[in-house]
Amino acid sequence: MTHNNYIYIAIMALVSYCIRVLPLTLIRKPIKNRFIQSFLYYVPYVTLAVMTFPAIVHATQSPVAGAAALVIGIVAAWWGASLFQVAVACCAVVLVIELLI
Repeated sequence: MTHNNYIYIAIMALVSYCIRVLPLTLIRKPIKNRFIQSFLYYVPYVTLAVMTFPAIVHATQSPVAGAAALVIGIVAAWWGASLFQVAVACCAVVLVIELLI
């Protein structure tokens, strides 16, 4: 690693640390604004969705198989299937489509 890489890593560590520590030190009172509360409530779900959906489509050899599995997974979950059943249905869809394409 070059000398510049150590500087980049140190800056990234400092930024990550500041992002985590500054809210704890600056905001000492409970947040009473309903908009900010609802925004903070949904941040983990949005972050998970943003990381998961592209991975679902690009994890297969064909993006069509990933997209079809995503649709089937959403439909199965909407109808009340368990997490295991949704996962099995999605895997089966990917297997069938990959065999056909």
